[in-house]
Amino acid sequence: MEAAIDAVRVAGTPQGPVPVVVLDVQGEDDVVPIFIGFSEATSIARGLEAEDIGRPLTHDLLLDVIEELGGRIDYVVVSEIEEREDGQGGTYIADLHVETPRGPTVIDARPSDSLALAARTNAPIEVTDAVFESGRDDRGKFEELEDIRDVPGEL
Repeated sequence: MEAAIDAVRVAGTPQGPVPVVVLDVQGEDDVVPIFIGFSEATSIARGLEAEDIGRPLTHDLLLDVIEELGGRIDYVVVSEIEEREDGQGGTYIADLHVETPRGPTVIDARPSDSLALAARTNAPIEVTDAVFESGRDDRGKFEELEDIRDVPGEL
C-alpha cells in the first residue's frame, strides 16, 4: 500500500510527550501512527523541510555515504509489527531498499531511520497490508496534536 508522511506530531501520554510520525495510506481514511524518539522525529521533520543546517547530521551522513558509494535509496517498506510480550503494542520493522552498483539490496532498518532517509530523497514509502490492518488508527486522533516543529527546542 502506498503511503506518505502526513505529519510528525507530539502526543501526550501518561509517560510524558512522545513524538509520532503519521503515515497517510493512499485511498484509506485511517492512518498508521508510529511512535518514535525526539531525535528521530526531528530528523524526519528536517528532511521534509529540506533544511540545510551545514554539517550533516546522522541521516544526512548516511545518505551521503550511500550516494558516494554509488547507491541510491529506492524505496522504504514498513513491513511488519512484532507484538510485545506484555501486550502493550508492538515494534515496527522496516526494510530499506537500496540500489547499489552491485544490484538491489534490502537493509533491515528502524522505520524512523528509513522514513528520515525517505524524507530526504522523496523515495516512495509502502506499508504492507498486515501493518496497515494492525497499526491503523483514526486520523482525527492525530490531527489535533502539536506539530514537532512547533515544540520549543526540538528543531
